[in-house]
Amino acid sequence: MLLDKIKNKVLNRSLPVSKARHVVALDIGTENVKALVGKIKGDEIEIVGVGRSKQQLTDMQSGAISDISGVVDNCDKALNKAETMAGVEARDVIVGIAGELVKGVTATIKFKRKDASTPISIEEMERIIGLVQARAEKNARSLLALESGNEDIEVRLVNSALVSIEIDSYKVSNPVGFQGKDVAIQLYTAHAPMIHIGAIERVINELDLDLVAVAAEPFAVARSMIGTDTNSNLSAILVDVGGGTTDIAVVNDGGVEGTKMFGIGGRAFSRKIATELDVDFQDAEEIKLELSKPGGVSDKHSKRIAKARKATGKTLEVWHKGVELALSDFGVDQLPSKILLCGGGSSLKSLSEGLANYQWGSGIPFTKAPQVHHIDPAQVVGIIDKTDSIHDHTFITAMGLLRVGLDTIDDDPESQDSIRGKLNRLLSI
Repeated sequence: MLLDKIKNKVLNRSLPVSKARHVVALDIGTENVKALVGKIKGDEIEIVGVGRSKQQLTDMQSGAISDISGVVDNCDKALNKAETMAGVEARDVIVGIAGELVKGVTATIKFKRKDASTPISIEEMERIIGLVQARAEKNARSLLALESGNEDIEVRLVNSALVSIEIDSYKVSNPVGFQGKDVAIQLYTAHAPMIHIGAIERVINELDLDLVAVAAEPFAVARSMIGTDTNSNLSAILVDVGGGTTDIAVVNDGGVEGTKMFGIGGRAFSRKIATELDVDFQDAEEIKLELSKPGGVSDKHSKRIAKARKATGKTLEVWHKGVELALSDFGVDQLPSKILLCGGGSSLKSLSEGLANYQWGSGIPFTKAPQVHHIDPAQVVGIIDKTDSIHDHTFITAMGLLRVGLDTIDDDPESQDSIRGKLNRLLSI
């Protein structure tokens, strides 16, 4: 098998295995694989290694792995760069998952307790969360079956997080110990088809790494902006534009309202340039980068750039409409008036400018015109770059995966025994 042929190359790392707690974030994107090695220090992670490797056109399709052996090879290259910089070999890995078939929704469950005078226990919360997750899985399976045409599709819970809890219409951050009759719980859950998760697990197995968590990438971006602050009042629309997909998360008062993904990313613009200018894909990529430069262009390339800008215009219109349709599906009364961009595809200048000037339809509940900005790495909560290698928005998703890793891995016995720690483990975050 082709995977067996590359196995020896993948497992030839000779760096010392980390004795301190290190984790790897692996952002397997359509365009690039990005790897970050992070050292856990209390409630923060220090980035000590950074690596990137280019994907081939056939390795990924719309955010999903289509060539396992090719992706394994690219992940190995990115990991080697990151581990060489870090000076250690890390084994625990958090991997991102994206694509149109990854479904993230927030569901609200309301119920009446039999005995309002009895304090809510962790065991009762376990039963409640299990009920909500089971209902969410059923809904995700039905939706994926409808979209894929496969009624027997298998799905797995990827991420789960509490959005809000109300007891007798009183909002609480930790329900354990409270009394009350009426309980309403909002829970965000993300599910993905088993075929996608199975491909990721195969890649990680070939890399001889230990899979700590798989995270829906828009959820990881949201976690990167919220951190551990249970009182976070962040309200924003987070838009991660990758090579093959655009992932959107709506965060309201620190809670993830939901996530949506659609299959238009940076490669769609490159393909349009390649077709209209009659150049190969790599040349089209370079022309697209010229479009993204903040300054002007030389007279030598001005005609080509003008033609490329015109070529991407129609694709931009489709992309903007895709964002609008995704936002209309959230079904919220009001959308945040802040749009934060990340991902390599968002570097296209006309994309962000067009989004800022877009004429939103009447069905989009903005109270005022949204402000559009790129996420700065310094805004990521609890993740500190010690390499001085991360300077823009293209590594935000990978930083978010480290954040998910910090949520998942907890070596502090006191934290593990706390109510919050127990709830986190119930939620698989």
